[in-house]
Amino acid sequence: MKIFLDTSSLFKLYHKESDTDIIERVFTDYNITTIYLSEIAKIEFASTIWKKVRIKELTESQAKAILNLFEQDFGKYTFIPSDAIINEQARNLITKYGKQGLRTLDSIQLATSVSLAGNASLFITTDKLLATFFKLELLPT
Repeated sequence: MKIFLDTSSLFKLYHKESDTDIIERVFTDYNITTIYLSEIAKIEFASTIWKKVRIKELTESQAKAILNLFEQDFGKYTFIPSDAIINEQARNLITKYGKQGLRTLDSIQLATSVSLAGNASLFITTDKLLATFFKLELLPT
């Protein structure tokens, strides 16, 4: 099975928090062959790590270890670049859903997901608002 993970779900694979068990269950219940990530996940992941340090949920050494592990795992993922087509789709999605709260980086995640609609079988996010947009775009969640 080919899946798409947004950064909120990806992060739970590296740091135990609420809903980590849901994400782990996907990997035990399904034969995952491909994990698609938006290229921006690299940036969002690092930003999330350093936020956890700022709010004292992680130490700096823990953060560096998690970032190192994530970088070592890059080969396990298929990163989808944010090219002109993805960026234009993100702009269109902001126009469509901006009033409902779609933000910039989530619009790129959503546009990446929409671009994978014919390739991925499951689209996973633990972000409640983004999940709403996945459903509105008829992506299987």
